[in-house]
Amino acid sequence: IATNRGISKIRGTEYKSPHGIPLDLLDRLMIVSTIPYEREEVYQILKVRCEEEDVEMADDALELLTRIGMETSLRYAMQMVISSSLVAEKRKSAEVEIEDIKRVYTLFVDVKRSTQFLMEYQKEFMYNELCNDDDDDEEEEIDDEESAEEEENKKENVEEKKPEQAMDES
Repeated sequence: IATNRGISKIRGTEYKSPHGIPLDLLDRLMIVSTIPYEREEVYQILKVRCEEEDVEMADDALELLTRIGMETSLRYAMQMVISSSLVAEKRKSAEVEIEDIKRVYTLFVDVKRSTQFLMEYQKEFMYNELCNDDDDDEEEEIDDEESAEEEENKKENVEEKKPEQAMDES
């Protein structure tokens, strides 16, 4: 459970407790603090992953993969291990090199680059056009309603003037 609610009411009761969790359950929970991995730890994790996947990787390629893991996420770097192995295999190489990792990096994007891409090109996506079209339709409907009201007001004014004109003529 991850929460930052502080002292709050337990749902369905009038009692208050830390994080809104019943006290008997709270007593059974364990707090586990987490800290980000250091560069050397990421390096070791990726090295073990390469061994488990039977991937031969050059030291400079593993360093690059470590840097990518520190800047993006360890999960993304670990997924790049097998993908870069396949790229190296296609090149008929027994060892993964920097070029293979660069190729995989260009083919598969991490969350940060994906988000940046979506933000940069959001105006060009089809859904964005539909949202804008809906907004335009709503504006047109409002304009149509306003012009209809104006026409009704003009008709009422004309009808009001007709009896006055009849009196003036007599």
